[in-house]
Amino acid sequence: MKKNNILFGFLLVFGFYFSMAQEIPVKFISHKVKKKETVFGITQTYNISEAQLYEFNPLLKKVGLRRRMKLRIPVYAKVVEKAVTPIKVDKTPPNTRVYTVKPKETKWRIAYNFKMTIPELEALNPHIKEWLQTGQEIRVPVLISQTESETIEIPWDSNYNYYKVLPKEGYYRIEKKIRVSKKTLDSLNPNLLKLGLQAGMVLRVPGDAKGEFKIKDDLLVERISLLDSIKEAHEIELAIFLPFKAKEIEFDSIENTKRLLQSRNLHTLSADFYSGVLLAADTLRHYGVTVKLNVFDTQNSIATVNEIVNSQDFSKTDAIIGPLIPSNFDYLSTQVKVSEIPKVAPLSTNPIALRQAVFQSVTSKKILRKRMFEYLDKTLNREDNIVLVADSLNRSVEKSLLELFPNATVLRPEKNNYLLPELVDSLLVDSLPNKVILETQDFSLISSASSQMSAQQTDQRAVQLFTTYRSNAYENTNLSLKQLGDLKFTYTADRIPLKLEGYNSFQNQYIRTFGKPPDRFAIRGYDLTLDLILRKVYLGDLKSIEQIGETDYQEHRFLYQKQNKSFQNTGYYLLQHNDYEVVELKK
Repeated sequence: MKKNNILFGFLLVFGFYFSMAQEIPVKFISHKVKKKETVFGITQTYNISEAQLYEFNPLLKKVGLRRRMKLRIPVYAKVVEKAVTPIKVDKTPPNTRVYTVKPKETKWRIAYNFKMTIPELEALNPHIKEWLQTGQEIRVPVLISQTESETIEIPWDSNYNYYKVLPKEGYYRIEKKIRVSKKTLDSLNPNLLKLGLQAGMVLRVPGDAKGEFKIKDDLLVERISLLDSIKEAHEIELAIFLPFKAKEIEFDSIENTKRLLQSRNLHTLSADFYSGVLLAADTLRHYGVTVKLNVFDTQNSIATVNEIVNSQDFSKTDAIIGPLIPSNFDYLSTQVKVSEIPKVAPLSTNPIALRQAVFQSVTSKKILRKRMFEYLDKTLNREDNIVLVADSLNRSVEKSLLELFPNATVLRPEKNNYLLPELVDSLLVDSLPNKVILETQDFSLISSASSQMSAQQTDQRAVQLFTTYRSNAYENTNLSLKQLGDLKFTYTADRIPLKLEGYNSFQNQYIRTFGKPPDRFAIRGYDLTLDLILRKVYLGDLKSIEQIGETDYQEHRFLYQKQNKSFQNTGYYLLQHNDYEVVELKK
């Protein structure tokens, strides 16, 4: 018995010293922190834990990892044992845990959240080099706080935008690009004070900061510029079908002609649209693209369209823009002579027949409404006070909204399309946010609803206004922009109006050429023509137009999707009135 006790004591002491040999470093090596290195990367390189690194580098806890910092790296004795039988080895990397990829998460976002680089993330998870999928399980480092040894996960805040620093980029250049000062960048990104700006860094920036960039998954990315892709001279021939209705103009009567052209009608609309086409052709000329325009007056007549098609040679025509009126356009698209030529519906939101080689360049009401339904579903809290206001022509929309928000209150307008103030006051509450969804294309109801909802705004009562489709009725100049701004009026649209303050280079060019600022129809002609020709130059033809992604110009966005042998623009903006401006929201 005594011998057994002695043997047990010997083994206990031996085990103690053996374990101590594993915990006490046999030596230290020095490591100088390089650019872009992270704590996780260093621990993986030397096969140590973060706790061991912090233990022998107390300054690291106080000031964090800095470039050129010298670290003491502990080296531990390796104990070699002869294995009698095969031993199952746990290949799980130390100091990591399983993480499930969330919807819309990208590799750069996960790497940003877990204080590592994308190459380090891919080294841990070789299977994500090709693609990353929602619900996928990957390994990420366990983050240890500097004061507590507990696992923490940095929350992603979509109230901000994020910007990736380019090589050799400094504060001044970033400020010029996204209009964010050094002071703001430093306050939102404390690590900048330690490391300075480094290529590849992802910086948090204010949510309203984007400059000329577009926002994709909260990250600021460059817009596609097809102008930069032009490397050689090109010649493009377009046919323009517009209802100038020149025969109605009395050229011998100056007063009648002046009076006719001062009012908004097909004459002026066609002239304004065509002025934008001309300016686009002139812009492209400076990039080596020669544009030949064959212009035809359709007289807003199917008979005239038929006469033009049968009498003209379209063998060299790259594309036809127009006619403007859907019925005339649909007739043109049935003509065998032009069946193979791309035919672009330029302006109307009314449905057209999607036949062979037809391009609907205007995002449809159906798509805009669908995208707004998706936004409302994702954004509105079902516990808020949701009020639906729909006229008799929008009962089907009201029904769909009630399916989405079954607890919503329905506020029906009176016969003359106005709201009773007493009823509005009784249905809006102080205890909850009031979310009002207005469905009408009638200006009287729009004006009544916006003015009464705006009047309900107080320090205790918050009201916000939405619509699933913003029609041309909202273009009425008698509608109060201040009221819409107070209500944070939110909707989807196929265009975003140019800013009110000052003129940009395009507007100044238009003023120099035509002597007045461009209206929305001139801008539409410019944007559509520029995009169409650039896609043709880039692709060689327009049969695979959908291969080019989303493009933005002055006021319009184009993202084509193929539908059999036709194409539909699905580009849109999510917009909100803010004071007297209209701003784009994140989707």
